[in-house]
Amino acid sequence: MARCTAPVEGHRSASAAANCPACRGRYRGFRSYPSSYTPSYSPSYSTPSYSSSGSSGGGGRSSGGGSGSRVRARWSRPGSFVMYTPTEVRELTPVREAVEKQASLDLRDVFLCHAWDDRQGAAKQLHDLLEARGVKVWFSEKDVGLGVPLLRAIDKGLANSRIGIVLVTPALLQRLPKEGIADKELSVLLAGARLVPVVHQTTYEALREVSPMLASRTGLDTAEESMADVAAKLADLVAL
Repeated sequence: MARCTAPVEGHRSASAAANCPACRGRYRGFRSYPSSYTPSYSPSYSTPSYSSSGSSGGGGRSSGGGSGSRVRARWSRPGSFVMYTPTEVRELTPVREAVEKQASLDLRDVFLCHAWDDRQGAAKQLHDLLEARGVKVWFSEKDVGLGVPLLRAIDKGLANSRIGIVLVTPALLQRLPKEGIADKELSVLLAGARLVPVVHQTTYEALREVSPMLASRTGLDTAEESMADVAAKLADLVAL
């Protein structure tokens, strides 16, 4: 069956219509189309649209500030698709400034504070996601060797990391009132503007009952976006 050549060559003249194997018989006495004519066919694909209110990694809900528009942070690298709520940008800006001040120092990017019970679960998951994005993480499971005093190793880890992440889980909420190692780590991190809480499988309300100071820091929440999206924001935050 003969195919019409209009989509490729057009039928803007009588000779063009006459040369079309499908239309030549129907276009005798063909009149030229006006110069403003646009063929009625359309391509089989459509151009995707992008919005500045999109979220990183496909997460559609905001964290630490409720739903609403999302924006790029000033520290985001060219080509980054990581988006933040305005609240996140406001709260994370001091943390980013601390990162930038230490840019010339040879430090780990992140110190990961977590409950002992989470070391093989949520803490390891977050650690692996961060390292997959090139973030250098101090993580007790790999950075405390056999025979090394744990508290001393933690002190060094804290001193040699740009920022601290506190993974807030039900296990951490149970540990903090007992004033164990996690409580000591948290005390050091709360002393500066280098702390990002990551709330996982619990709530800020539950955290506020145990640590009002930590709950006062707006952070990231895996109830509102995936752990992978949280890791993407943290990696973006510490990238130099």
